[in-house]
Amino acid sequence: MTIAFVPAPESPFATLRQFAKKRSAAEKCELCKIDLVPEHQHLLEPAARKLVCACDACAILFSHREGAKFKRVPRDVRFLRDFRMTDGQWESLMIPIGMAFFYDSSVQNKVVAFYPSPAGATESLLNLDSWKEIVEDNPALQNLEPDVEALLVNRVNPTHGFSGAACFVVPIDECYRLVGLIRSNWQGFSGGTEVWQKIEGFFGDLRRKAGVEDERSDA
Repeated sequence: MTIAFVPAPESPFATLRQFAKKRSAAEKCELCKIDLVPEHQHLLEPAARKLVCACDACAILFSHREGAKFKRVPRDVRFLRDFRMTDGQWESLMIPIGMAFFYDSSVQNKVVAFYPSPAGATESLLNLDSWKEIVEDNPALQNLEPDVEALLVNRVNPTHGFSGAACFVVPIDECYRLVGLIRSNWQGFSGGTEVWQKIEGFFGDLRRKAGVEDERSDA
């Protein structure tokens, strides 16, 4: 399964819908064609904004290889329990909703910000001065691996089942999984009950992968 993130007129990442489709029972490594297990690894081609599926053996070949066509997407998820960001700092980032991901693009040579929407992943014009201030307050962000690791921030209103802000360092494919989930399940103006349940489940899954307890609100 090749997932190409090529900007289209109606959406910056129109082909993200492919990521939301059910995988075939016999999905194969796109390099050596061996059968893959459902929870397999991904490689990223930064220049084409494309994810490809890979077996463990092929993925290892691209670990920390400078100048290679592909980059291995890490698998670790880290919950930033002590993440510091004020409401004013968030507003200065000019993100129109309470959810976004940020990563260092080696192609664009800058940090970029995207937020998920019913139309796909939408780029926000990031205020770099504000971002630098947030990085200074949170040293963990200084070590994000370019292209393949992102800060994922969820500041969705607690009425949707979340308690406060939740911030994670995640593999970039998790961000695109969230975008695909929202795009394929959104209904009407507010999204509908089903999509918010799936989003809640997505962040609960991230907490499990990060080894922390689920802190959802009962509100």
